[in-house]
Amino acid sequence: MTGISPPSRIPADIDLLVVLGPTASGKTRLGVELARRLDGEVISADSRQVYRGMDIGSGKDLTEYGDVPYHLIDIVEPAYEFNVFEFQCRFLEAFDHIRRRRRLPVLVGGTGMYLEAALRGYRLVKVPEDPDLRRELATLPMEGLANRLREINPRLHNTTDLLDRKRLVRAIEIAICERDNPPEPLPGIRPLVLGIRWERSALRQRITGRLRERLDHGLIDEVARLHADGIPWEKLEFYGLEYRFVAKHLQGELNRNDLFQKLNSAIHDFAKRQDTWFRRMERNGTVIHWIDGAGDPLAEALEIVSRGRHDS
Repeated sequence: MTGISPPSRIPADIDLLVVLGPTASGKTRLGVELARRLDGEVISADSRQVYRGMDIGSGKDLTEYGDVPYHLIDIVEPAYEFNVFEFQCRFLEAFDHIRRRRRLPVLVGGTGMYLEAALRGYRLVKVPEDPDLRRELATLPMEGLANRLREINPRLHNTTDLLDRKRLVRAIEIAICERDNPPEPLPGIRPLVLGIRWERSALRQRITGRLRERLDHGLIDEVARLHADGIPWEKLEFYGLEYRFVAKHLQGELNRNDLFQKLNSAIHDFAKRQDTWFRRMERNGTVIHWIDGAGDPLAEALEIVSRGRHDS
């Protein structure tokens, strides 16, 4: 990625550059290189990179950053329950901090809820616990709770909330509050959104190759260390596929071969769900400029940036 001249100036109609894509698409490398060339700083939109000690499984790839500043990486301990509301608050703080120093914020990630929290245009509501609602929900079985959540939010995408009673009750609490409280607009943000796209078979090869590499370079040891440091197996279940399946392996539920096969298949399915989420973002009005991952993504991205948002 050398020998390419960046735009002489960032178009005035862009104050946030977004680089999104499915897992293993190369979005971190592209986002970091764009930040380096455009006098920018990276803001991570990854739900696991906020946690210290979750390095290999979350794909932080911090060696790629060099001297490029980054934000919302390694900011909380693994036991802390980080959420999309807190992400939005911290994103806005980082965005304002970077802009005040006349640099370009570059939001990079693949967590759909976090990306939409930055781009959707309204401020999320801080939802307090509702004791009366919780007493009512305590009488419902898991299936009843899941049906209740789907009734309130028919477009539910975060199915992880359906796996744990505590998370499910909290999701219902949040959904009711958001339904009953009109959202407050966010300060105007003028984003240019880039997406990396690969042909399906090529992405599958990249996912499989990256998983082999992570397993060979300490992923299992990383999960074992997190558990030794006090993170219960049940908690690791909710830190994404790598942590869930490796935790099962460490508990003797999966041998090494089954770990690889089942985890590999689950990550492929996850990439498909990410693609579905990005398509839904487009249907809801987010303009995504798609870049060919197999071509020269940096050159293509810089060309799109030079034209600005007026071509959207």
